[in-house]
Amino acid sequence: MRFLVTGGAGFLGSALANRLVAEGHSVRVVDDLSSGDSALLSPAVHFTRGDVNNIPLLWSVLQGVDCVYHLAARVSVAQSVLYPRDYNAVNVGGTVSLMEAMRDAGVRRVVLASSGAIYGHQEEQPVKEGVTPEPDSPYAVSKWAAEQYVHTIGALWGIETVALRIFNAYGPRQALPVSHAPVVPRFLSQALTGGSVVIFGDGLQSRDFIYVSDVVSALARAAEAREVNRMVINVGSGQETTINQLAALVGQVTGHSLNVLYNEEKTGGVRRLVADIGRARELLGWEPQVSLAQGLAQTLAADSRFHAHDSPVTTLS
Repeated sequence: MRFLVTGGAGFLGSALANRLVAEGHSVRVVDDLSSGDSALLSPAVHFTRGDVNNIPLLWSVLQGVDCVYHLAARVSVAQSVLYPRDYNAVNVGGTVSLMEAMRDAGVRRVVLASSGAIYGHQEEQPVKEGVTPEPDSPYAVSKWAAEQYVHTIGALWGIETVALRIFNAYGPRQALPVSHAPVVPRFLSQALTGGSVVIFGDGLQSRDFIYVSDVVSALARAAEAREVNRMVINVGSGQETTINQLAALVGQVTGHSLNVLYNEEKTGGVRRLVADIGRARELLGWEPQVSLAQGLAQTLAADSRFHAHDSPVTTLS
């Protein structure tokens, strides 16, 4: 098949693009490199630097494409609170631009990388796709709006659409920015360097951590799955882990305990969030393969940023 991956030089996008070309598919990537790195991509991937709101550019790269993976997005919850207009322009406006260009180019299917953040606070856990979202950040609102646009425009213009609500993805080469860094690479880095980590709240808030290869497998299946048109599908591990448990596990895997400081005056976000993955099992024939302990060990082994510390890596079952 012939694929276009928007945002394909990012953490998830590059892993997906590299897997698709390894399986023999033709893959094009568009990324503005605001947070991605084209060096992450296989030489077999055809890379174009550009903005997902640039419709003439999209027309050119969409020619002959069978399916689009739409991953181009701003992804920091904390940053979205400061810059909601930018998040709306990229995450919502870019999605609408892509759908228009797909209509004009005659592309028949799009797989949207959405987010479990859409759910916000939910009393019933694990969360199922049918609950009413309670987004609590501009980022979450923008991803929910992107879903609505994709499905509505798809229905109007005859484009098959499926949205995967991805929970807390992690793995090798995940970005580690100075501010608002994702929790897994931040904990790993701080454990190996002997730094302290600040946990907001009491650390009992829980999340669903899903390894990058499992996310990529779900994305790959969504491109060819039947009976998924207009569907929303959770992609998570289905396992609930508190932030305190994550910190302890990072200590076990690295052999370096984290020096944890608590800031209980600042919220740690929603109290609980774990995915019900029954729909992914049913519609995609998909099952996560990598436990959190295994994923942390694999991240350490595969990510060169952590090798300079010469720390033992403990493999846990």
